Amino acid sequence: MRKGLRWFLVILVVLIGAAGVWGWRMWSRVFAPVTAVEEPRYLLVPTGADFAQVLDSISMNGLLRDVDAFRWTAERKNYPARIRPGRYRIEPGASANALVDRLRSGEQDPVRLTLNNIKWKHELASKVAAKLECDSARLMGLLQDGAVAASYGFRSETFIAMFIPDTYEFWWNTGPEAFLDRMAGEYKRFWTTDRQARASALGLSQNEVTTLASIVQAETGKASDAPLIAGVYLNRLRIGMPLQADPTLKFALGADSISRVLNRDKLVDSPYNTYRNLGLPPGPINMPETRFLNAVLNPAKHDFLYFCARSDLSGHSDFARTYEQHMVNARRYQRALNERGIFR
Repeated sequence: MRKGLRWFLVILVVLIGAAGVWGWRMWSRVFAPVTAVEEPRYLLVPTGADFAQVLDSISMNGLLRDVDAFRWTAERKNYPARIRPGRYRIEPGASANALVDRLRSGEQDPVRLTLNNIKWKHELASKVAAKLECDSARLMGLLQDGAVAASYGFRSETFIAMFIPDTYEFWWNTGPEAFLDRMAGEYKRFWTTDRQARASALGLSQNEVTTLASIVQAETGKASDAPLIAGVYLNRLRIGMPLQADPTLKFALGADSISRVLNRDKLVDSPYNTYRNLGLPPGPINMPETRFLNAVLNPAKHDFLYFCARSDLSGHSDFARTYEQHMVNARRYQRALNERGIFR
């Protein structure tokens, strides 16, 4: 073999080897595992974020072993021009290519948001903002805006009735307006034709059902007592008797933590004082769960006009047809509180 040909073959082998090494390195950079997580983690890409912010978030949270490999792959797949906000699942052993494809496609993982144990609008805004990108101040502003409430068919005092407690799935980057639209849809789904008919048969609007359900929820945590208590209040409404609901006084006083309502509390000047005002208060005093909404829509039929917390402090109630029997139950309960040193 001639010397020139031999050198040509040597150079060719070297070039092929170098190309193979380069190819392997490029393949590894794009397709080899690059994530530095041992269990799934999440990357949050805010609305309006640029590529530099995405890289900062990845670096600060220690999500990747090789950020340069991710950057190189992202730039070649034009991800910096196609950034989509959201919450993205980072899998153990994922490659830079797989991660870029997920981010570029907008393939988010939804957030589970549970709405329960909410009394005030600011609690709702805070709970939503803790789970979603939704700005709490912006959402609170919308919740307090009477015009916004009216656009959904509510008044400011009844707006909280639109939010049905449950667990919902949202995209993390859901904004305040989109959140309200979604909850309006869930409200319409809850109020089926059957539920609307039941409310109408009771002589109540949907908002009035929610308002009464909020009082029932505040009165008891016992599912078995809820239809009975709903029946008491409906009986009182039917005969024009004041509801005399202690939870509405607590709401008016802004003192939900008190354990014992006193006679002086009944003098508070508020439309939520159901000792001084006939009928239902202007709106719900909390966000009632579906079991209490259903308790009002399916009340127990009886002739009780009174109820009182049971003296064993079990959370159940004693019911009475007459004021005299009610006072026997009430004094028994008051003695139980006195014995336990509960005076307020």
